Amino acid sequence: MNPNRRQFLHASVASMALAAASGNAFAKSGKSHPHVVVVGAGWGGATCAKYLRLWDPGIQVTLIEPNPHFISCPMSNWVVGGFQDFDYLVKSYDNLPRYGIQMLQDLVIGVDADKQVVRTRGGRRIRYDRLVLAPGMEWMTETVEGYEDGAKAQKVMHAFRAGPETLLLRKQLEAMPDGGVFIIASPPRPGRCVSGPYERACAAAHYFKQHKPKSKIIMLDGDIDIVSKGPMFKAAWKEFYPGMIEHRPNNLAMGFDHREMVVRTEFEDVKGDVVNIIPPQRAPRLCKDVGVRNDALDRWCGIDFVTYESTSVPKVHVIGDPVLSNMPKSAHVSNNQAKICAAALIEILNDRQPLPTPVIGSTSYSITSDHTSGSIAVVMRYDPAKKAYIRQPEGGANTRHSELDFAYGRAWHENMWADTLG
Repeated sequence: MNPNRRQFLHASVASMALAAASGNAFAKSGKSHPHVVVVGAGWGGATCAKYLRLWDPGIQVTLIEPNPHFISCPMSNWVVGGFQDFDYLVKSYDNLPRYGIQMLQDLVIGVDADKQVVRTRGGRRIRYDRLVLAPGMEWMTETVEGYEDGAKAQKVMHAFRAGPETLLLRKQLEAMPDGGVFIIASPPRPGRCVSGPYERACAAAHYFKQHKPKSKIIMLDGDIDIVSKGPMFKAAWKEFYPGMIEHRPNNLAMGFDHREMVVRTEFEDVKGDVVNIIPPQRAPRLCKDVGVRNDALDRWCGIDFVTYESTSVPKVHVIGDPVLSNMPKSAHVSNNQAKICAAALIEILNDRQPLPTPVIGSTSYSITSDHTSGSIAVVMRYDPAKKAYIRQPEGGANTRHSELDFAYGRAWHENMWADTLG
């Protein structure tokens, strides 16, 4: 990668400017004060709500989120490896109302798209002019026989949604005997943060190297090879953890016996002491109920890539992980999609045409030890003729990890949190 280009891509997030905005978020819906309801206050939803108010304070914005705090999935492997405490991942929503966002701690249980009304568990009925769904993922646990029984017994978890499972996985690794086997089973693409399982192997191996050096990690990979930052991860495993990480590609987990702690694949049964199975994912049930989970496999949400409006339900927009696209399902992409959607909504609500060729940047960092990381950075531009985001020249992944990328990665996370949460 051209060094100047790489420096630009790394610096793009860190250089984002934040601006304050004020306005009456509680004004009645109407032509002068259109009402946008955003469901989900993660990387996509919180960013979309914030930038709607920043760029057009005349828009009323209601942000609905069931959780009292933002918990970051990026950097959660730092907790698994013992590089950070869990509290480091927990961020406050306190700054968002200062932009004029009405925040509701509640759970959306239904949407009447014809009447343009959102229903919540708390009994609220909220009318919208436009609805933005940013609900994250749900895990297809039913595709792994025995997974749900194992989860109830706390013998298996995916820990791919930061929270109690992150801490439980860490505690299980601490309790594992030296010489034990840690199994990480990951699904084929598409899915959330495809580099995450390989980063998790690095984090766990770093911990084992210091405290349980006889232990081993077996990676059962549902994909044909390491699909993100492959040369970098392989080089790191060879340099830092020789003989400790065994990668078995094209080996999808199909079943789990929590009594025997055995993972079953098409080719073999593998016994472990700690088991981390990450099932395939799909857009959540809410998306299906609304009618926006509309692809042939009933997994993802087809959208107009200029406006992020659903291709099947008018005035409902979808951003983040549920979107059917060739874009990575990552924090940075969700953050970028949120801004494109916010900008398009402002144009639509002001009777103007949105930008027809939006651009998305995607950067992610993966730790390989407690002081080294590797990264990937790409730019994609929407091509209306092809109806897809096309990767632009240059960019790409590191083939080696470095201490400099570790510093870049920490700064990236801090700036992403600031950009999303204010």
